[in-house]
Amino acid sequence: MAAKKVLLLYISEHSGHHCASLAIEKALHKLDSQIETLNLNSFNYTNPILEKVINKAYLGVVRRTPEIWDYLYDNPEVLKKTQRLREMIHHFNTGKLKVLLDEFKPDAIVCTQAFPCGMIADYKKSFNLNAPLIGVLTDYAPHSYWIYDNVDKYIVPSAETGKKLIDNGIDPSKIEIFGIPIDSKFMSASGRDELCKELSIDKYIPSVLIMGGTQGFGPIKEMVRLLDRSNMELQMIIATGTNKRLYNWLKSRSFQRKVMILSYATNIDELMDVSSLIITKPGGITTAEALAKGIPMLIVNPLPGQEAMNTKFLLKEGVSVKAESPQDVVIVLRELLYNKNKLKIMRNRAIALSKPDSSINIAKLVLRISRPDDILYPI
Repeated sequence: MAAKKVLLLYISEHSGHHCASLAIEKALHKLDSQIETLNLNSFNYTNPILEKVINKAYLGVVRRTPEIWDYLYDNPEVLKKTQRLREMIHHFNTGKLKVLLDEFKPDAIVCTQAFPCGMIADYKKSFNLNAPLIGVLTDYAPHSYWIYDNVDKYIVPSAETGKKLIDNGIDPSKIEIFGIPIDSKFMSASGRDELCKELSIDKYIPSVLIMGGTQGFGPIKEMVRLLDRSNMELQMIIATGTNKRLYNWLKSRSFQRKVMILSYATNIDELMDVSSLIITKPGGITTAEALAKGIPMLIVNPLPGQEAMNTKFLLKEGVSVKAESPQDVVIVLRELLYNKNKLKIMRNRAIALSKPDSSINIAKLVLRISRPDDILYPI
């Protein structure tokens, strides 16, 4: 039998959507060494110039006028008004999509973002494409741009997320509660003492991991200044992502306490293993990784839209607390570090809520439904 082929589609190179598609791809190859995968930035493939324009506009909006993004995100009026535009874009992309699908001939298509999912769903409807389409949500609140009749399966982080899709007309049989896909390395813990030694971290002093997502968003400069001047006993690990200006600014400063400054870190799993707590924006992937590691979250400055909704979910589940400002971060962090019992409760709740095997379960499903006659990979 010929090797199975799976097409994975995401948007934006440095994004949670890309991390999710890479995690699923890795799991597919772990389960089936013969499988062929193509992991593609769909927006760059179909609209390379438009991708640059939209990415730049999006970053500008969320940095300078986040209230505009709050208005645009999952707004029914905006959804209705952009329906024609989205249909035009999908129609315009048909030619390139046809070449891709005719050449690769996928047995299944996995989308970790709504744009390619909608594009493939419309293509399936227009051209009777038989390959199953799997939409993988990487946030706890689904927006309306995910809703299409021709999606065969939806992978959701929680039962609550699935219910919102059902309330919007999605057949319950199409929904699988597998969690947000993360790399399998988050399933196992490294020896903390050995890691501390390797990373030059004092194992006796609380370590705080500070992140602003892949883009290094948030009031990190002010938080670091205030924490460095505080009377708390702590050390800071700061991952700046792709934010070179933030990285260079931090590297040019001197600090009173131990501070580790990293750019785009590939060992977030190890950094979480040596940390007592993470101060972060609640992006879907970061959230799923933190839950898998059982590390409590202090959320600051969540973006409107998906991050605000993620925050609401995490606060309700008792796995995070929220600070309203950098000054508030110092107060909340002090309370948490001195309240070891609360930290322990948050860790236990995080582990109970986590789904660290999400990528493997998604890969099993993809392999199972890509060829219905191939009865393998039971979940």
